[in-house]
Amino acid sequence: MKRNFFASIIALVLFNGLVCAQKFCFVDTDFLLNQSSAYLQAQEQLNKLSVSWQKEVEGKYAQIDALYKNFQQEQLLLTDDLRQKREAEIVENEKEAKEFQKTKFGVEGELFKKRQELVKPIQDQVYNAVKEMAERSGFAIVFDKASDITMLYTNAKYDKSNDVLEILGWKKARSGDAGGK
Repeated sequence: MKRNFFASIIALVLFNGLVCAQKFCFVDTDFLLNQSSAYLQAQEQLNKLSVSWQKEVEGKYAQIDALYKNFQQEQLLLTDDLRQKREAEIVENEKEAKEFQKTKFGVEGELFKKRQELVKPIQDQVYNAVKEMAERSGFAIVFDKASDITMLYTNAKYDKSNDVLEILGWKKARSGDAGGK
C-alpha cells in the first residue's frame, strides 16, 4: 500500500514537471480570419444568402397566416368538406414552409454547405499556419482566444497572432497586443 502511494506521488510530480515544461501561446482566430479579404467577402455573401432566404421563409409564413385568418373568418359559412380542405391546405403549406426552412438553414442545409465551401478553406489555411508557427517555435499548446476557452488574463507576449499573419503573408493589423516575441 505504501509503495502504491509513493509511486502515485512520484508519478504526479513527474507529470506535473512535464506539463510545466511545455511551451504555450495563444492566437485569436477571429482576428486572423477578419484580416482575410476572402473571408470577409465569404461572410458578406453568406449574409446576403441568409437574408434572402429568411425573407422567403417569412413570405411563406405570411401567406400561411393570411390563409389561416381568411379561414377563421369564413369557417362558419363553409361546408364540412370545404372546411377540411382548407385546413389541409394550411397544414400542407406549413409543412412546405418548414421543409424549405430546413433545406436552407438546417444542419445539412444549403447555408451550411455554402459556408463549408467558402469559409472552410480559409479556416484550414489559418489552421495550417498556426500549426507551422507552433512547430517552428516549439509550442506544445496553442490556445484560441476566440473559442469557448475562457481566458481571464492573457499576457501579450504569448499572443502569436501576428506570427501567423506573417506565415499567411497577410498584413499585420495590430501592434503591441499581438505577436510579441
